[in-house]
Amino acid sequence: MKFHIITFGCQMNVHDSQWLARALEARGWEEAAEDEATVYILNTCSVRDKPEQKVYSELGRIARHAKRDSRMFAAVGGCVAQQVGPEFFNRFPFVRLVFGTDGIANTPNALERLAEGAEDRVKLLDFMDIYPERDAAVDESTTLPETRQAFVNIMQGCDNFCAYCIVPYTRGRQKSRHPDAVVEECRALAANGVRELTLLGQNVNSFGMDSGGADVSFAELLRRVAAIEGIDRLRFTTSHPKDIADEVIEAFGELDNLCPSLHLPMQAGSDAVLKAMRRKYDMERYLDIVDRLRQARPDICLTTDLIVGFPGETEQDFERTLEMVERVGFESSFSFKYSDRPGTASVNMEPKVDPTEAQSRLERLQELQNAITKQSLKKLVGLPAEVLVEGRSRKQEGDGVSWRGRDAAGRVVNFTSRRESLTGRIVPVRIVEAKKHSLTGERTGEPW
Repeated sequence: MKFHIITFGCQMNVHDSQWLARALEARGWEEAAEDEATVYILNTCSVRDKPEQKVYSELGRIARHAKRDSRMFAAVGGCVAQQVGPEFFNRFPFVRLVFGTDGIANTPNALERLAEGAEDRVKLLDFMDIYPERDAAVDESTTLPETRQAFVNIMQGCDNFCAYCIVPYTRGRQKSRHPDAVVEECRALAANGVRELTLLGQNVNSFGMDSGGADVSFAELLRRVAAIEGIDRLRFTTSHPKDIADEVIEAFGELDNLCPSLHLPMQAGSDAVLKAMRRKYDMERYLDIVDRLRQARPDICLTTDLIVGFPGETEQDFERTLEMVERVGFESSFSFKYSDRPGTASVNMEPKVDPTEAQSRLERLQELQNAITKQSLKKLVGLPAEVLVEGRSRKQEGDGVSWRGRDAAGRVVNFTSRRESLTGRIVPVRIVEAKKHSLTGERTGEPW
């Protein structure tokens, strides 16, 4: 069978899709272009309304493939599948499998049964009490990305129940993975040539606070993974400020391969809005974390998530957010207008901010962020950087080959080099120019 995966949303979804592709290939299936596939798998996101609407649009678009091949069917997984469930069967007759975030471990077997005609429709929507381990993510026969980068899930679900967030309802309660399983997977990836690992979870800082973590804290897990031979770069996401431990902050100054970057969602700069959001920290706590991170690692690159137009947000609240964005100096941010998500507490909160006003605030915030990003990148001109090459740049210039990669902090760096294979290698460069969202460098040494 030939399959095609379409992924929406976060890095956890990207990782889930990569695992699913490898699991199907191990069963003899073949990943194919959309026009050649028989089975279509949509891995979905429902954090905001727009990605959810994209799922319905995408299903409507791929329906045309049923005319090409009578065996064609689709599977919908992820957060929208968990939320909408069997309704997909009624709305789109060619959808024959819906699987939630805990159901992905059994999805390859379900797809095989459906392809063989053993079953008509299947739903895998039950939440598990413990982390649902999957088939081994890597073995000697696994083909890993040429970039030598990989993601590793360390947990599933979330217990925070922020007022605006649908994640606890679509991914379930927090379930930490057994630390030995995490370390074993990381060690196998390193043995297969992976150089950069990103540990994933809805709130990695609370790893081990449930029964699944075997009393191992996130800081301890971080140190165990960092000690694995061959791991040149280690990252993690996402962090909730309320749970970040002193030991994690200290690790940035003590672990050489822990990258100097942290995505630390602030969401709002107003204590009143943070309280309404049920974030369980205030700006004094947040700024203290920022200051201690910069003491531990002065070159750390901080990024964040921001929501504007949360119910009850006043102009004064919003101006406080602008002040805090400038105070912290985030190198970049993901910012969005608030949107109601079904089942969350904020649906019933009043007053709602006028959509036109929310859009205006978003534009003002993004204008400020663009200015801060520009200044942050400009300060890097003339400094050295080590770039892990991810492939050729889309735009080729000059006589050599233009390459694209990321420095240790995760910034995009483009540079030109002679015609040789550099993907997956680390190249020393000097930054010579700052663009709007990226850097340009010149090679200064040999790759390794």
